[in-house]
Amino acid sequence: MLAELDFKHILYATDLGRHTRPVFRQAVRLAQKFNANIIMLHVVEPLGRTGASILSVYLPDSDLERVEHEGMRKTVEQMRQRLERFCEEEMEAHNLDSLHVSDIVVTSGRVDEQILKQAEKHQADLILLGSCYRRQGLHGDSTHRLTQHAKVPVLIVPNCSD
Repeated sequence: MLAELDFKHILYATDLGRHTRPVFRQAVRLAQKFNANIIMLHVVEPLGRTGASILSVYLPDSDLERVEHEGMRKTVEQMRQRLERFCEEEMEAHNLDSLHVSDIVVTSGRVDEQILKQAEKHQADLILLGSCYRRQGLHGDSTHRLTQHAKVPVLIVPNCSD
């Protein structure tokens, strides 16, 4: 079936968890096979209600909003740097000239919504992510919602190896 498909833009969504490398390598292999580019995406989820409630005890609303905004900005920048380092490490480890990564995107919001938004924005023809069904987390409910609403194929690479 893959021989009939022609992927040019692969959106690779990662939580940078401990099993990220094998899933990323699968994305690179597909990009090499189809001469496609990879858009790496990491979504930072906003501060939850519990965290906001705790902070609101110590900070006035105006400070809380500023602290939350500044914290998110710093987190997004740090994650972008981590993804760049990750790509450099993979290139060195596998002696590659290119990983086919055309863009690194770090954004904030609900994971499934941001993956769908970025897939459309970057005209992705494949969404690729890792998932472990033995645990809930970034790719539990988000994966289910994603597969229900995606307009392009979603490739879920199992990444539960211990």
